[in-house]
Amino acid sequence: MQKNVGGIDKGLRIVVGLAVIGAGVYFQSLWGIVGLVLIATALMGWCPPYALLGISTCKDKQSCNAGSEL
Repeated sequence: MQKNVGGIDKGLRIVVGLAVIGAGVYFQSLWGIVGLVLIATALMGWCPPYALLGISTCKDKQSCNAGSEL
C-alpha cells in the first residue's frame, strides 16, 4: 500500500475529522463516523478514493513511501 496523503492533507483531515466528530456528538448523529474515517485515513497516510483516482498529495515520494515495504 503506497501512501498518498501528504502532510498538509493529514493535518486538515485530523482537524476536520475532529470537528465532524464533535458535530456528530453535539447533534446526536451518526455522521460523526465520517470524522473517524477522516482521522483513520490521516493516520494511515492512505486514502482509498485517492488510490482509485491516482491522486497523491505527497510532495516527497520517498518520505511518503517510507515503511510501505511491509
